[in-house]
Parts: sequence; structure tokens; C-alpha cells
Amino acid sequence: MLRSGLPWEMLPAEMGCGSGMSCWRRLRDWQAAGVWARLHQVLLKRMHAAGEIDWGRASLDGAAVPAKKGGLPPARTRRTGASRAQSATSSPTPAARRST
Repeated sequence: MLRSGLPWEMLPAEMGCGSGMSCWRRLRDWQAAGVWARLHQVLLKRMHAAGEIDWGRASLDGAAVPAKKGGLPPARTRRTGASRAQSATSSPTPAARRST
């Protein structure tokens, strides 16, 4: 349900979460308290101890790793040859004007 975009107020009452706003507040507070990060670490340790993780097949996405010093500033976009040619011919030059 978390990935489907179900509105909080539409959570089924039989889940026992209370109102959608209560669920949202709990998740917000747990995130701020670091509950999910600690839970992730505990589960990884238990699975590793039980031999349930094959670290040889693990991979890491760079988006999950913060840049230590903030990373590089965004680069300026270079103009392509096509955009240069277009801008060079888009305005008339004095030599191209007709004299009367």
C-alpha cells in the first residue's frame, strides 16, 4: 500500500491503525526518531548471523550514499553545434541587408 499511493484516510479500519492522520504522524515520528534505520540494521545483523545474506551478490546504488563534502556543483550545459548555427543565422547582419 505504501507504493500504490493510497491516501492515508483510506486505510482499512481492520488494520487497527486508527485514523489516516494518526498513521501518518506515527510514521513521521518513527522516521524522525531513527526507528527505520535501526530496524534495518537489526534485520541485517540477524540475517547475516543466520547466513541468509549473500554479500557476494550485493550492490550499492550511488544515490544511497551521501557525498562526503557535498559533491561538485552542477556543470553548465555546453551549447551544441546545432544551437550555435541556429543562433548565428537567426538575426540578420548589416552585410546581409539590401541597400536601396
